[in-house]
Amino acid sequence: MHDIMPISQTGHEKLKEELVKLEAEAVVVRQRVKEAREQGDLKENAEYIYGRQNLGFIEGRMGEIRGKLNFSRITDCTQIPCDKAAFGTVVTLRNTENDSKVVFQLLGPHDADLTDDSISILSPVGDAMLDHVVGDTFTATVPRGELEFEVLEISKSEIK
Repeated sequence: MHDIMPISQTGHEKLKEELVKLEAEAVVVRQRVKEAREQGDLKENAEYIYGRQNLGFIEGRMGEIRGKLNFSRITDCTQIPCDKAAFGTVVTLRNTENDSKVVFQLLGPHDADLTDDSISILSPVGDAMLDHVVGDTFTATVPRGELEFEVLEISKSEIK
Protein backbone atom coordinates (compact mmCIF):
# COMPACT_ATOMS: atom_id res chain seq x y z
CA MET A 1 0.00 0.00 0.00
CA HIS A 2 1.33 3.45 -0.89
CA ASP A 3 0.98 6.52 1.25
CA ILE A 4 -0.35 9.66 -0.39
CA MET A 5 2.39 12.30 -0.18
CA PRO A 6 1.93 16.03 -0.47
CA ILE A 7 3.56 17.67 -3.48
CA SER A 8 3.82 21.33 -4.39
CA GLN A 9 1.96 22.50 -7.47
CA THR A 10 5.31 23.53 -8.96
CA GLY A 11 6.85 20.12 -8.24
CA HIS A 12 3.83 18.38 -9.77
CA GLU A 13 4.13 20.48 -12.95
CA LYS A 14 7.88 19.75 -13.22
CA LEU A 15 7.27 16.02 -12.94
CA LYS A 16 4.55 16.19 -15.61
CA GLU A 17 6.89 18.13 -17.92
CA GLU A 18 9.62 15.52 -17.44
CA LEU A 19 7.12 12.74 -18.16
CA VAL A 20 6.03 14.39 -21.44
CA LYS A 21 9.68 14.72 -22.55
CA LEU A 22 10.43 11.12 -21.64
CA GLU A 23 7.35 9.87 -23.51
CA ALA A 24 8.50 11.70 -26.64
CA GLU A 25 12.04 10.36 -26.23
CA ALA A 26 10.68 6.81 -25.77
CA VAL A 27 8.91 7.01 -29.15
CA VAL A 28 12.19 7.96 -30.86
CA VAL A 29 14.19 5.25 -29.06
CA ARG A 30 11.57 2.59 -29.84
CA GLN A 31 11.86 3.48 -33.54
CA ARG A 32 15.67 3.24 -33.39
CA VAL A 33 15.44 -0.15 -31.67
CA LYS A 34 13.00 -1.35 -34.33
CA GLU A 35 15.36 -0.24 -37.10
CA ALA A 36 18.36 -1.82 -35.36
CA ARG A 37 16.43 -5.09 -34.91
CA GLU A 38 15.85 -5.22 -38.66
CA GLN A 39 19.61 -5.16 -39.30
CA GLY A 40 20.01 -8.78 -38.28
CA ASP A 41 22.16 -10.45 -35.61
CA LEU A 42 20.97 -8.99 -32.30
CA LYS A 43 23.77 -10.48 -30.15
CA GLU A 44 26.42 -8.27 -31.74
CA ASN A 45 24.25 -5.31 -32.68
CA ALA A 46 25.50 -2.55 -30.37
CA GLU A 47 22.86 -0.08 -31.52
CA TYR A 48 20.10 -2.55 -30.66
CA ILE A 49 21.63 -3.47 -27.28
CA TYR A 50 22.22 0.15 -26.28
CA GLY A 51 18.77 1.15 -27.53
CA ARG A 52 17.08 -1.55 -25.43
CA GLN A 53 19.07 -0.51 -22.35
CA ASN A 54 18.24 3.15 -22.91
CA LEU A 55 14.58 2.33 -23.46
CA GLY A 56 14.56 0.35 -20.21
CA PHE A 57 15.95 3.34 -18.34
CA ILE A 58 13.43 5.72 -19.92
CA GLU A 59 10.48 3.42 -19.22
CA GLY A 60 11.67 2.87 -15.65
CA ARG A 61 11.87 6.61 -15.02
CA MET A 62 8.43 7.10 -16.61
CA GLY A 63 7.00 4.47 -14.25
CA GLU A 64 8.65 6.15 -11.28
CA ILE A 65 7.20 9.55 -12.23
CA ARG A 66 3.73 8.09 -12.84
CA GLY A 67 3.87 6.51 -9.38
CA LYS A 68 4.85 9.80 -7.79
CA LEU A 69 2.04 11.62 -9.60
CA ASN A 70 -0.54 8.96 -8.77
CA PHE A 71 0.34 8.82 -5.08
CA SER A 72 0.57 12.52 -4.37
CA ARG A 73 -1.78 15.29 -3.33
CA ILE A 74 -1.17 18.74 -4.82
CA THR A 75 -0.89 21.50 -2.25
CA ASP A 76 -0.51 25.22 -2.98
CA CYS A 77 2.43 26.11 -0.73
CA THR A 78 1.58 29.83 -0.84
CA GLN A 79 -1.65 29.11 1.09
CA ILE A 80 -0.09 27.24 4.05
CA PRO A 81 -0.41 29.02 7.43
CA CYS A 82 2.91 30.03 8.99
CA ASP A 83 2.06 29.39 12.64
CA LYS A 84 4.21 26.21 12.72
CA ALA A 85 6.70 24.34 10.55
CA ALA A 86 4.61 22.33 8.08
CA PHE A 87 4.69 21.11 4.50
CA GLY A 88 5.19 24.08 2.20
CA THR A 89 6.51 26.55 4.77
CA VAL A 90 9.95 28.14 4.59
CA VAL A 91 11.79 27.70 7.88
CA THR A 92 14.90 29.57 9.02
CA LEU A 93 16.94 27.56 11.51
CA ARG A 94 19.99 28.24 13.65
CA ASN A 95 22.38 25.37 14.27
CA THR A 96 23.00 25.73 18.02
CA GLU A 97 26.41 24.02 17.80
CA ASN A 98 28.10 26.43 15.37
CA ASP A 99 25.55 29.30 15.33
CA SER A 100 25.12 29.03 11.53
CA LYS A 101 21.79 29.80 9.89
CA VAL A 102 20.09 27.70 7.23
CA VAL A 103 16.82 28.18 5.36
CA PHE A 104 14.75 25.24 4.10
CA GLN A 105 11.41 24.90 2.41
CA LEU A 106 9.65 21.81 3.73
CA LEU A 107 8.42 19.73 0.80
CA GLY A 108 7.37 16.16 0.17
CA PRO A 109 9.76 13.44 -0.93
CA HIS A 110 8.51 13.66 -4.52
CA ASP A 111 9.58 17.26 -5.03
CA ALA A 112 12.10 18.15 -2.32
CA ASP A 113 14.98 17.60 -4.71
CA LEU A 114 13.38 19.61 -7.51
CA THR A 115 13.87 23.03 -5.94
CA ASP A 116 16.84 24.71 -4.31
CA ASP A 117 17.02 24.95 -0.53
CA SER A 118 14.28 22.40 0.02
CA ILE A 119 14.17 19.46 2.39
CA SER A 120 11.85 16.48 2.51
CA ILE A 121 9.39 16.17 5.37
CA LEU A 122 10.59 12.55 5.58
CA SER A 123 14.28 13.42 5.98
CA PRO A 124 15.70 13.35 9.52
CA VAL A 125 15.91 17.14 9.81
CA GLY A 126 12.62 17.77 7.98
CA ASP A 127 10.72 15.27 10.09
CA ALA A 128 12.22 16.59 13.33
CA MET A 129 11.27 20.21 12.54
CA LEU A 130 7.61 19.49 11.70
CA ASP A 131 5.07 21.17 14.01
CA HIS A 132 7.67 23.33 15.78
CA VAL A 133 7.03 27.05 16.23
CA VAL A 134 9.36 30.07 16.30
CA GLY A 135 11.57 29.87 19.38
CA ASP A 136 11.45 26.07 19.68
CA THR A 137 14.60 23.99 19.64
CA PHE A 138 14.68 20.44 18.33
CA THR A 139 17.18 17.67 17.80
CA ALA A 140 17.52 15.77 14.55
CA THR A 141 19.34 12.45 14.42
CA VAL A 142 21.41 12.27 11.23
CA PRO A 143 23.99 9.66 10.16
CA ARG A 144 26.87 11.60 11.72
CA GLY A 145 25.12 12.12 15.05
CA GLU A 146 22.64 14.56 16.49
CA LEU A 147 22.11 18.15 15.41
CA GLU A 148 20.24 20.72 17.46
CA PHE A 149 18.42 23.59 15.79
CA GLU A 150 16.42 26.60 16.92
CA VAL A 151 13.50 27.76 14.78
CA LEU A 152 14.10 31.46 14.03
CA GLU A 153 11.40 32.20 11.45
CA ILE A 154 8.59 30.52 9.54
CA SER A 155 7.38 32.18 6.37
CA LYS A 156 5.21 31.55 3.32
CA SER A 157 6.61 29.97 0.21
CA GLU A 158 7.02 31.94 -2.99
CA ILE A 159 6.44 28.84 -5.10
CA LYS A 160 3.09 27.16 -5.45
